[in-house]
Amino acid sequence: MSTIEQDLQRLALQEQVLQLERFDETVAWELGTRIKAICEARAVGVTIEIRRSKETLFFYAMPGTTPNNAEWVRRKRNTVDLLQCSSYSSGLANQKAGSSLSQRTGVSLNDYAEHGGSFPVRVKGVGCVGTVTVSGVPQREDHAIVVEALAAQCGVTPAEVCLD
Repeated sequence: MSTIEQDLQRLALQEQVLQLERFDETVAWELGTRIKAICEARAVGVTIEIRRSKETLFFYAMPGTTPNNAEWVRRKRNTVDLLQCSSYSSGLANQKAGSSLSQRTGVSLNDYAEHGGSFPVRVKGVGCVGTVTVSGVPQREDHAIVVEALAAQCGVTPAEVCLD
């Protein structure tokens, strides 16, 4: 099995397991500050955005980021809003198929990005209600940061769901 296939299986598991009991302003704050703490511990800077539907509940641009990171956040989030799967899984699935989101759906790359770092926020029994997105480090690491924080928020051991 190829690395892409292995990652796609693991990404599907992440999206199945990492579901919150509830999602409100308090949970968004906890998740956002958790991501900030993870990044500070790793001495990396990212832009963090957490949204419920079209409402921004948390936004923070860490030292070392630029307005371009916020632009990447917007484009990655748009991909998750459209497909309701992580931006990283969308990119890998299209890479495996030899295609792209633009080719498949006709959307503009000015508004959509299939790079890792945005993840659907799902509430158990409800479904996808928002997004959590980061930008500032390589895409696989952006994705891993979000997954680590969501795992902790959901009470899941990160090793159970992280990519190898």
